[in-house]
Amino acid sequence: MTNTSPWMNDELTALGDATRKFFAKEFAPNEDRWWKQGHIDRDAWYKAGEMGLLCASIPTEYGGGGGTFAHEAVITFEMVRQLISSFGNNVHSGIMAHYILAYGTEEQRQRWLPKMATGEIVGAIAMTEPGAGSDLQGIKTTAIRKGDEYVINGSKTFITNGYLADLICLVCKTDPTQRGKGISLIMVETKDLAGFKRGRILDKIGQKGQDTAELFFDDVRVPVENLLGGAEGRGFAHLMQQLPQERLLIAIGAVASMERAVEETVAYTKQRKAFGQSLYEMQNTRFKLAECATNAQIGRVFLDDCIVKALAHELDLPTAAMAKWWTTDAANKVIDECVQLHGGYGYMMEYPIARMYANARVNRIYGGSNEIMKELIARSL
Repeated sequence: MTNTSPWMNDELTALGDATRKFFAKEFAPNEDRWWKQGHIDRDAWYKAGEMGLLCASIPTEYGGGGGTFAHEAVITFEMVRQLISSFGNNVHSGIMAHYILAYGTEEQRQRWLPKMATGEIVGAIAMTEPGAGSDLQGIKTTAIRKGDEYVINGSKTFITNGYLADLICLVCKTDPTQRGKGISLIMVETKDLAGFKRGRILDKIGQKGQDTAELFFDDVRVPVENLLGGAEGRGFAHLMQQLPQERLLIAIGAVASMERAVEETVAYTKQRKAFGQSLYEMQNTRFKLAECATNAQIGRVFLDDCIVKALAHELDLPTAAMAKWWTTDAANKVIDECVQLHGGYGYMMEYPIARMYANARVNRIYGGSNEIMKELIARSL
């Protein structure tokens, strides 16, 4: 983020500088290898924890950085700017940790959050199923109480951090006869857990180094104390309360990628020669870049306003939905134009723009598809 953003200050600027250097040194050189192996190194989570990049917005009493959403925003922005797509920190720190903070008991917070902050625990949240994506109320995974335990059966797919996750916030039905009112959140500790299996690491178009896995639950038993939220049936309401922050994190990544794409393409077109002049000297190139830069700037201003609202706890569901769909749509268009201006080199993975193109497409799908975002907005009109 730049100092022109109204919510930035000297502390956040220093965090951005340190984060940028850390990612450039420790993560960026490993991205190619992580893409090939399909997941980040487990030790990388410990390094991020030592650097203070995990749970930056969780209070210090639970081992976190004691910051605000602004700290998560800066870390996300620098991560995307460095083309780090393999690190599932948004899910771990910006999303899952906040479910524990907001709805966990004091004992649950003390048990899990400090270890998430150090990287000892890698967190995931399991919503999507093979037959239920944006329609969360249609999930089939069940957790039926039997005595002092929940018995879990079902499967999940497209789960970020699923391959390495030590702790999973599982979205499931404690009352299968209900839709939204039957949903609960149950924390699942995966170590040596009977009946729990991880499927293959899924082969995606982009973000190949970010482990995305299938999860299977066959009569998995967890203690009733692992229920999040104090009572059954509150899960769907909790999801709706937390999803605006998730969608804003996606928007931050989209704006960061737009800005990086424009910078990459301006530099490329100024040095690339064709027909006796640089590509940048051609009017079509300049006009296209002007359009891309304008879209990036519009996205930046809207995003800054949303972050200000989020910091004041005033960001509502429709506005977060607007930010998510508009910025991700704009990023896909901008990056596509930038690929075109790179010509054949834009299709080569050794060029940053090609990797950005592959990474960007899913942003219009996850966190709630953009069609669902428009439906949420329309309901508020």
